Amino acid sequence: MSLLRLRAVLRGPGGLRGPGIPWRIFRSYSSASTKEKANRNGPCERTELLEVLKARAKQLQGSNIPEVTVSKVELAALDNDKYQEAVVPGPKEKQPIPRAQGNGLARSSNWAKKLQKEMYSQQPKMKQELPSAASQLGLESQAKAEATPKTKTMKSPKIPKMKATTAWNQSSGSPHNKPRVVEVKGAEELKRPQRMPKDKSNQQVLQQTIQTNLECFLFLQQAEEAERYLLLCHNSPVKRKVLDVGAFNIVMRIWARKGCLNRLDRLFSILEAAGLQPNLDSYATALECTGRSQSPPKAILRYLQQLNSSGFHVDELFQKCLFEEDEKEMVLQAIRTVQPNYQLPPPPSPKICKSSLLQDFYSRETMGSYPKLDFSVKELQERFQQQLEMELKNTVTIESVEAAKPLTPQAIKARELLGTLRSQWRDAILQALQSSKRSMARPKRLSKYNVLYPYLCLLPDEEYVDIMLQILNDLSPQGESLAVLARELGSKVYDRYIIQRKLHSGQLEKVQQIYESYIQLLAKDSQPKQYLPREYWEKLVAEAGFGPSLNLKTCSWPCVLLMRLGMHLLELLVKAVKVPRNILNRRLESKPIPVLYHVYSFYSNWQVGLIRPHPIFSQLVSNAAETTLTFNSSAMPMLCPPVPWTSPTFGAFVLNDTKLMRFMDDTTHHQLLLEQCPLVNLHPVLDALNQLGNCAWKINQPVLDIIISIFNDKGDEKLDIPPPLSEAPKPPTPPGNSSTWSKSFKHEVFLCKKKAAEMHSLRMDALYKLSIANYVRDKVFWFPHNMDFRGRTYPCPPYFNHLGNDVTRAILLFAEGRPLGPKGLDWLKIHLINLTGLKKKNALQERLDYANEIMEDILDSADHPLTGRKWWMDTDEPWQALACCMEIAKASRSPDPAAYISHFPVHQDGSCNGLQHYAALGRDLSGAASVNLVPCGLPQDVYSAVAQQVEEFRKKDAERGLKIAQVLQGFISRKVVKQTVMTVVYGVTRYGGRLQIEKRLKEIDEFPEEYLWEASHYLVKQVFNSIKEMFSATRDIQNWLTESAKLIAQSGRTVEWVTPLGLPIIQPYYRSRSTVLNCGMQRLSVKTSNSSQKPDTVKQKNAFPPNFIHSLDSTHMMLTALHCLRKGLTFVSVHDCYWTHALTVDVMNQVCRQQFVALHSEKILQDLSEFMLEKYCSSSSSSTEPIAHWQKRLKEQLSNVPRTGEFNLKQVMDSTYFFS
Repeated sequence: MSLLRLRAVLRGPGGLRGPGIPWRIFRSYSSASTKEKANRNGPCERTELLEVLKARAKQLQGSNIPEVTVSKVELAALDNDKYQEAVVPGPKEKQPIPRAQGNGLARSSNWAKKLQKEMYSQQPKMKQELPSAASQLGLESQAKAEATPKTKTMKSPKIPKMKATTAWNQSSGSPHNKPRVVEVKGAEELKRPQRMPKDKSNQQVLQQTIQTNLECFLFLQQAEEAERYLLLCHNSPVKRKVLDVGAFNIVMRIWARKGCLNRLDRLFSILEAAGLQPNLDSYATALECTGRSQSPPKAILRYLQQLNSSGFHVDELFQKCLFEEDEKEMVLQAIRTVQPNYQLPPPPSPKICKSSLLQDFYSRETMGSYPKLDFSVKELQERFQQQLEMELKNTVTIESVEAAKPLTPQAIKARELLGTLRSQWRDAILQALQSSKRSMARPKRLSKYNVLYPYLCLLPDEEYVDIMLQILNDLSPQGESLAVLARELGSKVYDRYIIQRKLHSGQLEKVQQIYESYIQLLAKDSQPKQYLPREYWEKLVAEAGFGPSLNLKTCSWPCVLLMRLGMHLLELLVKAVKVPRNILNRRLESKPIPVLYHVYSFYSNWQVGLIRPHPIFSQLVSNAAETTLTFNSSAMPMLCPPVPWTSPTFGAFVLNDTKLMRFMDDTTHHQLLLEQCPLVNLHPVLDALNQLGNCAWKINQPVLDIIISIFNDKGDEKLDIPPPLSEAPKPPTPPGNSSTWSKSFKHEVFLCKKKAAEMHSLRMDALYKLSIANYVRDKVFWFPHNMDFRGRTYPCPPYFNHLGNDVTRAILLFAEGRPLGPKGLDWLKIHLINLTGLKKKNALQERLDYANEIMEDILDSADHPLTGRKWWMDTDEPWQALACCMEIAKASRSPDPAAYISHFPVHQDGSCNGLQHYAALGRDLSGAASVNLVPCGLPQDVYSAVAQQVEEFRKKDAERGLKIAQVLQGFISRKVVKQTVMTVVYGVTRYGGRLQIEKRLKEIDEFPEEYLWEASHYLVKQVFNSIKEMFSATRDIQNWLTESAKLIAQSGRTVEWVTPLGLPIIQPYYRSRSTVLNCGMQRLSVKTSNSSQKPDTVKQKNAFPPNFIHSLDSTHMMLTALHCLRKGLTFVSVHDCYWTHALTVDVMNQVCRQQFVALHSEKILQDLSEFMLEKYCSSSSSSTEPIAHWQKRLKEQLSNVPRTGEFNLKQVMDSTYFFS
């Protein structure tokens, strides 16, 4: 399968996986030099074939047909992320090979002998052993067991033992160690000394795994198992190094809940003997235990005295510790046993943000009451209950908008069959799961506990079955990457576990109680209140006093654990789900066959495991033509105002776990940075996110109905409505057998398949969006927001939101309506002309005049969108243009247009916003004029200006006789250079720019194809030269940022900075490493990058300028959002495109300009330089000579802040086209 086809499959059909999983999982056999590849080619090819054959053999075994027995296969290392198989059977042990049964493989006995012989032949070449990654570190006893490999014959089709799926059962080591040759000697024990993890990554993953395991035991209240595991870790030289006081605290909390003070005392002693100091949580747990067990005052006093001698104060227990259930009450009860008059410390007085940019905003003197929603208290309470019920169910099943085919007898029969089969599958999966759990719980010879067992006990068995069936129902006919499915299964279990924790801890009851009071801030029939949502929520929490904390003490599960758990569930699913072979053809034998198959697809030297459904199952689903779609509740818009963000771990949904900052892979550095940041510094960011999330929305039903009608009538690619697969190009009829196919024929077939896969993906994406919109068509809804690591904001629901394409934006309206006012109708008309893209170079008044000239076309489009002149279809954003035509028609026909209540969002867009920030940073006079920072009668078009400058360079070169400059005559246009100019500010390289220009030139039919490469190479050079000439200060700043980041990364540090609003930012670019997971179904090479790895110097360097500018544009947006709130405006944004009502466009424009000037009046580059000098060049960083050398160079670089020009920032206030 080609890479493009594979990508289409991975993201398509069932592969629309929400925000996406930013990680890479492949099986790699080689990425070495040509010579090395040649040396290994033979063994590798045979090994790849063996892997496929064995996958089939294993599936046959799982189907109760013991046709083939395969020797146990171990793993051998070639280097960090390349590996082959090493087969280590017992030297003298003979392997019985059962005969084939039924319709099995012909002469399977001979085939198996050949397979076994071939595997034996690989043994001398590959007798190596891969040192285990830290993520595979195990219990001490299991590690010893692993050190004694004994080859066993797989005699029965039982579920394979989960050696491969455990996260604790391997001895420690680093994947960077050189592979060791291992001699296998029958049943003799291989004694391997334990090794320390050699890098921070191993230690970090090991520590995270230990904590996660202990938290499982805490949730399950398995105190004995938790303590046994903790002591095993304590007795292991490897694990003792990563044990911290937090691990002991988790086990002590279990004993505290049981009131077992003697067991807790014992752990306290071990903790201190291990050289660890008890912290506040340790003492809170001890006092909770004394309170719960009603211990004598002597025991309580002992812990209180120890707490004081450790430098803590008793009040800190209630100010800094997080509690669940009744833990807080128990601690207080213990304290009052010895100090009857003790009173809880008063809640701390709210801290006020000191940012100079927000002094007026947070001033109580200027603060007005928070705007009300058009809902009563009772209505908001009902909506909250609806949202809570949806989240408690975990999933939402909705009707698809795809036109239902007539319900034929075939469809009725297929639906009945599917219903029966699903019921059988549910029982079979449940039985397989329970059998697997029984097998895991059974005591082994050396290991008392299988690692995955507690994770399979966190939820009721039925919930695991629901998750597996949901994955099965979502699977596309083309299949899905095994790694993606495994990760998704593991993540779904984790998400439901977090919800269960919130239920068990009593957090939900407290959230319900506080939300009922919080509604008073928003409801129209309650008293006005001078609080922000965050402030009011914090006030209510402080008044509530007792009960659980709203921030859970939780540890995210390591990627490796999610993968192992997901792989185990996937194996159960593949083995348990079967369908009668003759279900669609009664003439065949009624033998059960697997519904899912594990196959491989190759791309270059990568081998990717896929799970594909059997064609019988796909045919059955197709025949049934079911009309429902199932989504996670977190993928749906909220039915009530979001819970306000009050900390990095609390906000947005009622129950669904949401992070304030999105991050990639296992990167947790962002979360740590946010948690360490003083909360008052995050208040502006939290308040801005709350403001964006509190905007209520509704559906533009007439536009939605038109879109759905076209969607169900074969779509329309011109209007961005994807057609169904029935419209896909049909592959040509193959001439003869495949061996006679020509290269051109194969390419044509490939293009057809590629197009079909892309069409299916786009169709499903549109189907999801339109179906969700149709589901909420009569509702008011909200989009909770979070942000990426740069501070750019995004709605949490991934499919349907206002950041979507033209179609999605056209069907969204503000739920709140406002009268148009005296200028509102004019703004609607100007907005319409902006959407058409027809008058970009004209003044606003000229755009308005043009709109009045074509009113007939506008009204015709509104009245007869599909049967009239269809003027709206020939615009840049046709669907938004149509929606605007309808709004203008309604307003202009109303008795008083100024009084017409409009819900329509009007946009104001920044003019090449990245360059605007650069020009303002450098006070670049010529650059500022090019991007509309300077007042001008007509909008300045930077793209046309660059194109004009490039044309002048071309003319000079053509006159000098340069051939390519002569060829390019007449071909240089705004469109050719626009994308490159736009992305230069965001760090595009000359290589990337050349590709962009080549793509534009390809679109020009007249351009000679043979000059594409040379022309694009020439033009990208001239575009960069033009920008350098026009934006000299911009290039200086960009170069300063790039060079600074390069030196920081070369010194082994990641680039960090703080935005002018106080948000700490760290670039998450690290060198990736491969961890090999030896799972039962296949081995996976999981490439991860996290903060324990060295920084990726190239990415750190190239990404810093664009990321820094993105952090400034997000700061500008947040400042605008907060000050619009103070002015009583409805405001949302799509990055640098700001939306509000037509009535308030002028006010928003004024605020937007004020905040841009205020932001750039700060000493942004100087502050950045000072922050980085303090962070990277202070004498406390390190005293070693190499680092001192880097510090010296870095200090010189950071101190040399680029000089600024003469541009007067205040001119922005009068620039009409700054945002327009």
